[in-house]
Parts: sequence; structure tokens; C-alpha cells
Amino acid sequence: MNTLDPRVMPDWQIAEAAEENMKPLYQLARDLGLAYGELLPMGEKLAKLDYKKILERLRFAPNARYIDVTAITPTPLGEGKTTTTIGLVQGLGKLGKRVVGTIRQPSGGPTFNIKGTAAGGGLSQCIPLVPFSFRLTGDIECVTNAHNLAMVALTARMQHERNYDDERLAKIGLRRLNIDPENVQWKWAIDFCAQALRNITIGKGGKMDGVQMESGFQISVSSEVMAILAIAKGLADMRQRMSKIVMAYDKEGNPITTADLEVDGAMTAWMVEALNPNLLQTIEGQPILVHAGPFANIAIGQSSIIADLVACKLADYVVTESGFGTDIGYEKFWNLKCRMSGLKPHAVVIVATVRALKMHGGGPAVKPGAPLSIEYTREHLELLEKGCDNLAAHIEIVRKSGIRPIVCINRFKTDTDAELNFVRRFAEDHGAEAAVSDHWLRGGEGALELAEKVAAAAQEERDFDYLYPLEMPHKERIELIATQIYGADGVDFEDKALQKLKKIDADPLRRQLGTCMVKTHLSLSHIPDLKGRPRGWRLPIRDVMIYEGAGYVVPIAGDIKLLPGTGSDPAFRRIDVNVKTGKIQGLF
Repeated sequence: MNTLDPRVMPDWQIAEAAEENMKPLYQLARDLGLAYGELLPMGEKLAKLDYKKILERLRFAPNARYIDVTAITPTPLGEGKTTTTIGLVQGLGKLGKRVVGTIRQPSGGPTFNIKGTAAGGGLSQCIPLVPFSFRLTGDIECVTNAHNLAMVALTARMQHERNYDDERLAKIGLRRLNIDPENVQWKWAIDFCAQALRNITIGKGGKMDGVQMESGFQISVSSEVMAILAIAKGLADMRQRMSKIVMAYDKEGNPITTADLEVDGAMTAWMVEALNPNLLQTIEGQPILVHAGPFANIAIGQSSIIADLVACKLADYVVTESGFGTDIGYEKFWNLKCRMSGLKPHAVVIVATVRALKMHGGGPAVKPGAPLSIEYTREHLELLEKGCDNLAAHIEIVRKSGIRPIVCINRFKTDTDAELNFVRRFAEDHGAEAAVSDHWLRGGEGALELAEKVAAAAQEERDFDYLYPLEMPHKERIELIATQIYGADGVDFEDKALQKLKKIDADPLRRQLGTCMVKTHLSLSHIPDLKGRPRGWRLPIRDVMIYEGAGYVVPIAGDIKLLPGTGSDPAFRRIDVNVKTGKIQGLF
């Protein structure tokens, strides 16, 4: 690997070169200790794992030490959370640990938009890069199809109920549902950032063209179907959850579910193979399970519970990743995923960079394609000190869960020793461990300090506990998350949201659902441009959705969209195919 130099080679070239020496699937299976029939090859370089067989065979095996990787508030500069996750897996591998990483499958939206692929970077990448970045084994396609099948069932039923009388409906075994076209909760799904599809009108034409109504699209990974894939523990659990999805309400305000539409079974059929996690590897040959989707700002944004349960039986250390910062991804990992899975973290890593902290300290705006301002490439301790206020907030959030975090200072070539030492001292002074990591440039060797501190921390006693009990009303939970996690002075509920919360909290069963906040990831507040650690603000909740199948209530804060938009300089402009070799190039 010493011939691969990320200082002069783009990520896709490094990945392409590394794939020439990647471990064969059978060797990965042998290293994992898989039994016959547990590896499900999907070509020469990819495989799925039969989670049911593995969990049954290893049901009495002890669980691994469980480590979560989260971050400070994201900036356009990029903090390298996935790169750090992969680097930590490689570093633990260098220490001789049996380790598995669990990460999320990237969405086509960011891959072809501004962010690019989410496979890590430099010498800490997940390979093979192209299938990982494009469609993998088709899980997101299954989610999209299952989701849209439900919308087909809903809109077709509305048309037939409009066109048929009760007698004709009865002849084909249907009862009238009286679906209210102005109270449809679901939209269509697409795995691209397509702002033109956020709000549309469907059903134009004659009586055979559907019911005309307002509709739209959401990105596939924000679908409740993806949420169910992320938290289901098996096929029976998924089948039951799929039947509980509330798609609309009738004209009396009663919920219309996928079971009412008799589409829940067919939706589950689309998802059977998608339940098995996908097996990939790091550049250095450690196993990585890739399962479920991203976007912790508008979804749960975690690798699947199934993938983590499988990994915890196959390894001594499992490194998973939560989307975005601690206020978004880690809060959902802590209070939703861990509660649902029964797993509790032994250590938590917060990724930070000097240049991102400078931006939180008031550094200049960063524009895609433009050169970085000098503040980010030269030593500037004053900006760094101000920006560390954001880091302090994230340390406090993790400590509230009962874990002393480890701050990983993801090193960039422009960082000075004085800057790195300042962040290290700041983290330690605020109750965290700290390690400088150079995994992007040196792979596992560059992550040894981080790996050693994580391995040591994972052996320590911790007092992990949830932020709130499930008996607490959702309105109070929202206020608790806003004030204790985001740092708001309070919460302002719009009437629509308040009325929905009153109904939810009056229902003993719905009160037991989890709380999955929807909020911008670009700020601790609901306002993307407020960097650092905003003070003196209140969180507005404009609406509340219910994901009955996934098992949580979804409060929506501020003006956030469930379908991101494509920027003016998207990644697809640089992606192409070598027509002689058939290889895809230009991923970053």
C-alpha cells in the first residue's frame, strides 16, 4: 500500500489500485469465521451475509465491544467521519484486534450531487468503490420500489373508490376506505436530489387517470421503509412493522394503513433479500458491513440493527457510525437505536478537524470549487479557540449519555502542531480523551494512537443511560432534546404540531413510540447558517409525522426538506466511463 499516495492520487484511483489486491470473498468469510451457507456471494467482490443463520448459530456467543463514531457540527469543509470510521477499523486491525466496521449505504442523491461518494478517503476507504457508491446489491432500489408500490396501491384505491359504487367494490372484495385526498401523509420516493419534484400535482386527466391532488417526492433513504430496514430485527419483525405504516387518513380522521390497502405483504416481498447486510472490506482487508441508509437529519441515519447484531457476534470490536453531529446522529443512536437493539456503546469517538473548528469560530464561508481562504491554510489560533465552543457542546452531549468521549482530531496537512495541541488540550480540559489521527495519509498506521485509546476506553466501566423514559410525553421529550442537546432556550410549537402531539400523548400506545427529530445538520440550531454554539434562540416545531411501522414520532423543526436539491456544480459532471475498459471513473 506504500505505493498509494493520497497527496497526488484521487480517491477513485487509490481504490481502483487497492482492489487489485483485495481479499477474495472466501478469505473474508474465513477470517470472519463464517460457516457454510452464511456467505451469499453477489459476484466476485461483493456478498451478502445470511443474518438469520449467523445469529442462530452464534446466539450464545458474547457480544463485541461496541464503538460509535460521531462528529462535531458538519461544515462544507468535511470532517471525515466515515474516513475516520474506516481508519479506526484499520488501526484496531493493526493492533491485532478482531474488528468489523458497520456503515450505511450511500444514497445516489449525494453521490451524484455535491458530497460525492461516502466510502471514506485517502488510505482509509471501503472497497470496491464503484459498487459501493452506485447501487451496491440493490437495497435502496428495493426500498424505493416497496415505498412506491404503497403509493400505487393508495392512489389506485382512491381512483376505484371514486369510480365504483359499494356493490361493485364488494364484488371484488373491497370495502370503501373513504381516503381523504387532502390528508395523505406519504409522497413518492426517488434516490436523487430533485428539488423540482418536492411539490407536484398528480391525477390530471380523466377519471381513469387517478384522483387529482397535491403530492410530491421524498428521497428514498428518508422513507419509512428504510427506517424499518434500519431497525427491524428479522423478517417477522419487518412484516409486522410494514403492516402498521400510516399512509393517509379517511374523511373522519381515522388512519389508513398499508394493511388496509392490502399492500403490506407485497412491500415486504420486495425487502426480503435486502434484510441481509452487505459485506465489503477496507483497503487493508478488514470486513465492513454496509446496510441501511444515511441522512440522520431527516431519517434515523444509522447502520442497521441487524448488521450491528451480526457484527457483534463475529468480532471482538465493532465500530459503527452515526450520521452527522452528536446532536443529530448520536442522539438518535443513543435514544432510538440502542434502545431498540439492546446494544450499548462501550466507547464513543467525536471527529473534529482544525479547519472545521475555525469555520465554527467565524471563519469565511466556503464555496464549492473556490480556493480555501487563507484562514484555513495558515495557523489561526484565535479562530480555532472560538470554534472549540462547538466541540465543547458535542463533548457535553456525549457525556450526558454516561460516556466519556474520545475526540479524534482528523489531521490535515495544513494543521500546525500548535493548533493540534490546542484542540487536544481543549478536549481534555472539557472531560474527553483526545487523539490526533493521520489515517487519510497513512491508513491504519496513522490511526494507532486513536485505536489504542479506543481499545482502552472500551474496557472501562461506563454508566450509559437514555435521555428520557418512554413514559415521558413526546412534547416534553422534544423540549428536553431542544434544551439539553441543541442548547435552545425553549420550543415554539405551531398549532398543527401541538394538536397532533396532544392526540399522540393521549394514546398510551403511541406515547411509547420513540422520538426521531428532523432538524438541519448544519447547526446546533434549526438555522443552517448559525455556526459555533448558538445561544439565545428557540426551536420551532412546525409539524409532526407518525412512523407507526418504524416505531417513532417525527417532529419537524424549521424549514427542512425531505428531498434535498442538486447544486450548481454536481459530482455527476465529473463521473464518466472508460469505454475501453468499462471502468467508472471520477468518483470522489
